[in-house]
Formats: sequence, structure tokens, C-alpha cells
Amino acid sequence: MTGQYFLNDGVPVPAPSLVAWANWIGVNDRTIARTEVGEVTVSTVFLGLDHNFFGGTPLLFETLVFGGEHADDMERYATLDEARRGHDRMVALIRGEA
Repeated sequence: MTGQYFLNDGVPVPAPSLVAWANWIGVNDRTIARTEVGEVTVSTVFLGLDHNFFGGTPLLFETLVFGGEHADDMERYATLDEARRGHDRMVALIRGEA
């Protein structure tokens, strides 16, 4: 299994154990942003698991598009700031502003 992380004041922190991580994931809202543009939803969340399967900087945040011509478009990020900027870029794309 890849590395497990908590989000502490916007900063990813390695979880001390799988049980502690599972308990944290179970009670915390991991939504960073959610924007609806007509029938399309852009969702950005804290994943809690490192999705950089090839090593390097952990990718812990994800933006995913639900619906429309960009359905299933996805980007992953290492930091909360990157995730927020990425969410805004994806929303701009959906609105035709990018």
C-alpha cells in the first residue's frame, strides 16, 4: 500500500499507522472545493493516499470532472495550494474561459 496521510491545517502529514489513518479518513470531510457549472461538477479532494506510484513527491490531492465533454478529466497535486489553483483552472476550462 502507498503512504497514508492526514491533513493538518492544510499540510499533509504522514499517518503514524494504518489504523490511525483509517480512523481519520472516516470522520473528516476531505473536500477542498466543489463547483457546479450547469450539469457538470468539478470536485477537488484530499485523497489521503499517495497516488504518485512512481516515487517522488507524494500526490495527495485530486480534481475530477463529472459530466459534460470533459467528464473524467483529472489532475493530481502535491499541495493544497496547487489543488486550489488546479480546481480554479478546471472550472475555467468548463466555463470556456481557459
